[in-house]
Amino acid sequence: MIEALRKRRTYYNLGKEIPVSEEEVFDFIKEATELVPDAFDMKSTRIVVLSGEKQEELWDKIYDEFEGKVPREKIDGFKNAFGTILYFYDDEVVKGLQEQFPPYADNFPNWAMQSSAMLQISIWSGLREMNIGANIQHYNPVIDDMIRNLYNLPDSYKLVGQMPFGEILSEPSAKEKEDISKRVIILP
Repeated sequence: MIEALRKRRTYYNLGKEIPVSEEEVFDFIKEATELVPDAFDMKSTRIVVLSGEKQEELWDKIYDEFEGKVPREKIDGFKNAFGTILYFYDDEVVKGLQEQFPPYADNFPNWAMQSSAMLQISIWSGLREMNIGANIQHYNPVIDDMIRNLYNLPDSYKLVGQMPFGEILSEPSAKEKEDISKRVIILP
């Protein structure tokens, strides 16, 4: 597990040629989504995976949504990837559990985000194990309505992030080692 996390990096220079079949990638994403736990077994996470023309259409629409305020070359970097995973949580599921378990109501939105985060790192690390690079973007909430309309998704789908993924065209710079004692306290 630690080796997978070490290899997982933010890859911006991505291409369309991946070293495994798209079926292997899609099956992995489905299985990871099924296996990642969440509080109260709520299963609030939703995934939309785009490739091919849909992948390119997504990033063209995101560029249009920002009316040129995000540089075209930045958007094209994401557009040139093999695909993009859109991460959501379903607010209807969250609200249903809030009603069913009132003492925990305030926690369910946080727990839905935690589950999404666990799924994101699991998929990101798993893609890297397949020699596929990825990065995570957060153009929401600006693109939320456009995404729901473009793919005919329910209003209850709350966009969490966008993960372009694809062929690794270049490695990122080496990470500087941090003083982890500033973030981790161990009390024996």
